[in-house]
Amino acid sequence: MSDTVNASEALRPAPGQDSPHTPGVPVRHTRAKGEPRFPDGPKADPAGSHFERRIRSFQPRRSRVTAGQADALQRLWPAWGFDIDGSRRLDLAEFFGNDNPVVLEIGFGMGEATARMAAADPATNILAVDVHTPGQGNLLNLADQLGLTNVRVGNGDAIILLREMLAPGSLGGLRVYFPDPWPKKRHHKRRLIQPEFLTLAATRLAPGAVLHCATDWEPYAEQMLQVLTAHPGFENTRPDGGFAPRPAFRPLTRFEGQGLEKGHVVNDVLFRRVPRDEQAADRA
Repeated sequence: MSDTVNASEALRPAPGQDSPHTPGVPVRHTRAKGEPRFPDGPKADPAGSHFERRIRSFQPRRSRVTAGQADALQRLWPAWGFDIDGSRRLDLAEFFGNDNPVVLEIGFGMGEATARMAAADPATNILAVDVHTPGQGNLLNLADQLGLTNVRVGNGDAIILLREMLAPGSLGGLRVYFPDPWPKKRHHKRRLIQPEFLTLAATRLAPGAVLHCATDWEPYAEQMLQVLTAHPGFENTRPDGGFAPRPAFRPLTRFEGQGLEKGHVVNDVLFRRVPRDEQAADRA
């Protein structure tokens, strides 16, 4: 990971002088060895080795953080961000300051779609989780610019968040948009949407809550539909049991638009959390 933020040798101050910090002007910050990149921001590995080693569905991406993203991380992370360390149970009403339903979004990229959905539906809180530092900073910056109060940004492993930090039945929805498809066969075990994940997610979703997935990788879409259809905790919102058209509330992202222009097929699957009494009736 780069140690600079829009580096510029020309702005290095003379000895004894403070570093200039003008918004929009590139600045250099050289970290000493062992110094946190953002002292009050997201940690590199929040859960550390406190939990079991397992195959993960994600891998951190290393890329440059812009000055605007860095500024948002420094200013807003203490209020709107949190590390997924598994050390506490989140009180979502206290966390957001209201009792509105909370939707968990796993993997938000640069956050443009998340910010648009939050702005369009201020009565729904969005708990957005990713491991990409530039994206975390960008979403915080967008939330600040748009005056959003219904977005919180999590850093780390969503499995640990679901299992250790969220109460049963506490989520009003779950969104997984364009997860890593892990296209090579030997990597399919890394895909997020698997029976074990669905079983965990079902315990955290309130009855009737919707799990919404979208992908432009057709073999992964078929797997999503297959494992969700087979899981007793979910039922397809489509009467025909197939894919759903893109709902109006899910924005068409730049990435998705580029894929459509190349002929990619995007599939949405929307499944509802089945109440326990309905599951029992189906098994009878």
